[in-house]
Amino acid sequence: MKKIIIFLFTTLTFHNIHAQEIKTLTYFQNDTLRLDLDLYLPQKKTNEKTPLILFAFGGGFSGGERTSEKDFGLFMAKNGYAVASISYSLYMKGKDFGCKGTLTEKIKAIQIGVSDMWQATSFLTENAAQYNLDTSKFFISGISAGAEIGFHASFWDYKLMNLYPNNLSPDFKYAGFIGGSGAIMDINLITKEKAIPMLLAHGNNDETVPYNAGSHRSCLPNASGWLILFGSYAVYNHMKDLHKNIELITFCGGGHEFSGYLFHEGQQYVLDFVNNVLKGKKIESHLIIPSQKKSPGNYLFCE
Repeated sequence: MKKIIIFLFTTLTFHNIHAQEIKTLTYFQNDTLRLDLDLYLPQKKTNEKTPLILFAFGGGFSGGERTSEKDFGLFMAKNGYAVASISYSLYMKGKDFGCKGTLTEKIKAIQIGVSDMWQATSFLTENAAQYNLDTSKFFISGISAGAEIGFHASFWDYKLMNLYPNNLSPDFKYAGFIGGSGAIMDINLITKEKAIPMLLAHGNNDETVPYNAGSHRSCLPNASGWLILFGSYAVYNHMKDLHKNIELITFCGGGHEFSGYLFHEGQQYVLDFVNNVLKGKKIESHLIIPSQKKSPGNYLFCE
């Protein structure tokens, strides 16, 4: 009897894992580079086109895998969304992305990653009909370095910063952004005209990517890799000033280990967010979650 129960559990688990359709597609290729994405599609077909979430993994632009958040892709596909988890160029592999690195190299790594994301977006736009995708409902998301890609892909000037020729429309705009412990180099890029709904999560004691405005990797100003970034809390306050849709989850005392929260334990927050955005609901909230670690005293809401 025990063996039968185990067999049934294994069979049901296998069935649930494969209840959604996964396609591996090459979205960019030249003589030296090939970039793939995994496209998770809802198994249940409807007459309506499917919203899409593009996802970029974390890893400091030197490591990581597009398959690392497979559970997130399956979860969203099960709930009616497509997910495209992309590979992108790991320009910093074998290089120093920290304080002893070079500022121009850091910026170049982000620019290449963003250009790859734009390539993936263009590819999926061009092939939207084949996969029943709604190009007006493309969200962008990422963890850590992937969230930095998401921020800059959303707000950088496409004509100025794109490194590769493709057919992404100059008036294209993502429907929203979901970022785990990410940051943007220039917060003034987020204007009232360019702002999109955001769901952000961050530990307020993050020493890798600043929670507020601060230096990347907590580098000192005299470091060759010194780079000022505006993290989730700075963006949250900026978006509130613009009266735009923003949700922030703060882990009081938490560090960079919470960068993947939204795509692991917090998947329901993502689902609720994209549902609310597509329903046109007003979004403004700050969820404060205490952690076991001591929180710095400069945020009263964490005391």
